[in-house]
Amino acid sequence: MAEETKTQKPTEEKPQQVSQFDGYLAEVVDVAPGRTGIYGEIKQAMCKVLEGKDKGRVIRRNVLGIIEKGDIIRLPDTSREDRKIMAR
Repeated sequence: MAEETKTQKPTEEKPQQVSQFDGYLAEVVDVAPGRTGIYGEIKQAMCKVLEGKDKGRVIRRNVLGIIEKGDIIRLPDTSREDRKIMAR
């Protein structure tokens, strides 16, 4: 019997993927009782930034969807802050 020689294909190295920026992690410290938005679908939350240049800073942000105290969310930026909802 003739021996078969196995040829190994050169291993192709995949180019390393550059991680895409996903934002900054923040923990919800408090959720305001009021709602905003045309249909009342947006809540205001006080968020403590957990990473980045503003680490430790607490900012107010509008959040769409179900949110509770203690949740971890990802913010696209930490430089802006939303105004407090005031009753008319």
